[in-house]
Amino acid sequence: MASPEEVIEPEAQSSMAQNLDTRRFSHDGHNLSPDELDGLMSSNDGRPFLVVHRLPDIKEAGVPYLMPGIPITCRVDNTEKYTTRSKVRVGTLYTVRLTHGHFHWTVKRKYKHFQELHRDLYKHKMLIHLLPLGRFAKERQQLRAMSEEMPSLHGTERARRTSSKMKYLEEYLNGLLENAFCRNDHSMLEFLSVGALSFVTDLGPKGLEGPIFKRSGGHRVQGLNCIGHHQFCFRWSRRWLVVKDSFLMYMNRDHGYINFVLLFDPEFRVKVGRSYTDTRYGVCIENFTRSLVIKCSSYRQAHWWSHEINRLAESSDYLKVQRFDGFAPPRENTLTKWYVNGSRFFANLADALEQAKEEIFITDWWLSPEVFLKRPATENYWRLDEILKRKAEQGVKVCVLLYKEVELALGINSEHSKRTLMNMHPNIKVMRHPDHVSSVVFLWAHHEKMVSIDQTVAFIGGMDLAFGRWDDSQYRLTDLGLTEASISVTQEEPNGNTGDNGEVDGPKPSQPDNQAVQVPDRLTGNTKLWLGKDYSNFIKKDWVQLDRPFEDNVDRTQIPRMPWRDLSAVIHGKAARDVTRHFIQRWNFTKIFKNKYKDNFYPYLLPKSQCTADSFSFTVPGSKKAKVQVLRSVDRWSAGTCECSILNAYIHTIENSEHFIYIENQFFISCADGKTIHNGIGDAIVKRILRAHREQKKYRVYVVIPLFPGFEGDVNAGGGNAIQAILHFTYRTLCRGEHSILSKLSEVEDKWTEYITVCGLRTHSQLCQSLVTELIYVHSKTLIADDRCYIIGSANINDRSMLGSRDSELAVFVEDEERVPSIMGGEEYQAGPLTLALRKECFSVLVGASSDPSININDPISDEFFFLVWNASAKLNANIYDKVFKCLPNNAVHSMRELKEYSSKAPLCDTDPKQAAEELKAVRGLLVHFPLMYLCEENLLPPLGTKEGMAPVGLWT
Repeated sequence: MASPEEVIEPEAQSSMAQNLDTRRFSHDGHNLSPDELDGLMSSNDGRPFLVVHRLPDIKEAGVPYLMPGIPITCRVDNTEKYTTRSKVRVGTLYTVRLTHGHFHWTVKRKYKHFQELHRDLYKHKMLIHLLPLGRFAKERQQLRAMSEEMPSLHGTERARRTSSKMKYLEEYLNGLLENAFCRNDHSMLEFLSVGALSFVTDLGPKGLEGPIFKRSGGHRVQGLNCIGHHQFCFRWSRRWLVVKDSFLMYMNRDHGYINFVLLFDPEFRVKVGRSYTDTRYGVCIENFTRSLVIKCSSYRQAHWWSHEINRLAESSDYLKVQRFDGFAPPRENTLTKWYVNGSRFFANLADALEQAKEEIFITDWWLSPEVFLKRPATENYWRLDEILKRKAEQGVKVCVLLYKEVELALGINSEHSKRTLMNMHPNIKVMRHPDHVSSVVFLWAHHEKMVSIDQTVAFIGGMDLAFGRWDDSQYRLTDLGLTEASISVTQEEPNGNTGDNGEVDGPKPSQPDNQAVQVPDRLTGNTKLWLGKDYSNFIKKDWVQLDRPFEDNVDRTQIPRMPWRDLSAVIHGKAARDVTRHFIQRWNFTKIFKNKYKDNFYPYLLPKSQCTADSFSFTVPGSKKAKVQVLRSVDRWSAGTCECSILNAYIHTIENSEHFIYIENQFFISCADGKTIHNGIGDAIVKRILRAHREQKKYRVYVVIPLFPGFEGDVNAGGGNAIQAILHFTYRTLCRGEHSILSKLSEVEDKWTEYITVCGLRTHSQLCQSLVTELIYVHSKTLIADDRCYIIGSANINDRSMLGSRDSELAVFVEDEERVPSIMGGEEYQAGPLTLALRKECFSVLVGASSDPSININDPISDEFFFLVWNASAKLNANIYDKVFKCLPNNAVHSMRELKEYSSKAPLCDTDPKQAAEELKAVRGLLVHFPLMYLCEENLLPPLGTKEGMAPVGLWT
């Protein structure tokens, strides 16, 4: 618990009363415990990563930088001649090679540096003798342990002989390092270039360190520099510079706080000289976000620093532009696993969070702290905020990045999410971005969804940790409380690439009965899967009053819920480090940009080295090896750099596919015209179909999208302006206008149905004795190609997600490295095991093969499957739902007048429920054809006089 002085103000009873500008906690929760100190003092293989987050505490506790009990040895094995500024006297520069455990590094020192070290040690020794203060007790004890006087640097014939001087200096330094007093002295540590982060194993090799003067400014971010700062608006500050294998940073050594982190990227350059730095002996270090100028003590030191920084950086993968113009390379032999729907995803994530030892990083478009990760919930143990609080109390650092919405346009209430989490424990830090006015960003969002655990395991995809997302393959429309026999949903969900029990490897944690501040009533014996706001139908009514999470948003006795279909993935090792690096880049960028986050309560984050990425403390069960590349869409406003590798990967995969592609996406807005739409995914589909047509080869394109966009509106009255705006651009992509896919396939004529099929998903149930139906909301962002590779991420098929200059996104491109026998076009085929299992999992549920084993889904391009299974099921189901429920959208409705007439007719489910139930028995799977003729006679663009009509077109595309 926080001590009284840590609490700025008492926790507010009303969630509306708390002011976020005044934090409940002012600093981290506790000092180093005796166990933590013992762990630091007894570490033989390097310091634990805990050091990174406890630098001020480590300094205050007097933890030595060198590892106790581990010898440090030196070897002076080279000399260089250098000319002083007088150009008369020639000096000698000694190369000192040092070893401490498995760490090796080199420093270069002049003879005068040895003299200064000797002088400083002698002064410190005399000070301790002359001032018998209590704070010197430890040093006096170390001095008494010295077996003899300190070695001398003066007066012997041996020292005068140049040929043996290196050997003598080596013996002198090794003699000092054998004594605890000398080796832990501040002057010795500076001589050795040793700091608090030198021997943290997960940061990689020791690297380069030392004191420097750095110049303020140099940020390449709008609003962070004064005009003319090169002339008069800068200051010099003394800092301790640390260079590792993928980043450099500087810190205030007096206080122990990290002041800045610069990540290596393709724009990384090191330049020396006044022409680049406007200062003598200056070194300019550049990346995409900053031009950092440091000042050295001499010309030789400036060139030595430049050489060593380049040497350390040259092995970094992040210096090169990778495939698809991405920041991260493909990582072979990466453990990965896919998820269809949220049930298994949330359950595996909950177990993985329990295994966190050091860090948990989360970024979401929307985060609901009160969401349950395992269901049905009979206690609060598996509630997200309770899990994060539990881990924070164990010392894990939890960092959360949330999209700061425009409140007038969106009701996701990120302020409530931030306040709820921040008030739980000081180890939980939450930032929101962007500040819309200062960054001049009003239309674009941080849309990626990611959780990283100890920088070793990362969950990624389309799933926010939010209300309404949890679902399974049953896609239930009702939740009035289940019978006892049908409750075990978290464990029973089938998954094509798992054979596990749904728990993460490792000991099962104890489960104390923790109670949160806001709790639902009577969880004991609960059988509901969706509590409070989690039960949702956002087209009927969007979420409101999210600070009252356990009050229903809609009447569940009258309104069916809208099922949620989504895909996600988990990755391990180096690919997980790539995802984490993206989060760290965004976190540090936000900390620099927003004034409220510049204090030390919000830390700079450091990426772990790739050299330790394959050391797993746990793995997610069911994961298999494949080649994985992390992709993203980012811009200067969102992360300080520019990238659209997701778009490039989509186009590349479509163009190079040989047999089929399967697209499942929340949006389908494409076909570039150079004015309104700019992404070329639809154009790539057209080109690939035309190629197949000209070559007279089979090629299939499966597209699954939502039947209606996810905006509140009365679909019986047209759905409202927002729904119609998205429909307009969807139909423009598919079938209306000169830029549409079907228009560009005019060469194929009516045979386009042999190549492409577009479907939505729908299901039905019974609610309070009445038959009900609802569309299944497709929120997935997935592309599968040829049963050998797939893309899963957060990026929709539209300009917002794909261009990089708009919304920020994350995705993974997974390529199977192994092969299993399969069938393609009636012939034997070598498929990838992960991709094949994912495709079959999707197809089996959609066409009903999961409940009818006679349906064959093995061959995705055969005429039998494409026409008689997929398209026949979609047509059959659409006709049944039209007959029973008069569903919208519908091909028979071409205008608003026809919509009114169609909606006024009583459906069969009302006039003859018994016959309607009989008709529904013939429904096969979930597919229905997407109605291409719906409202084809109407202009669906919002009227100019409405708020939707006045919004820029880019808001919808």
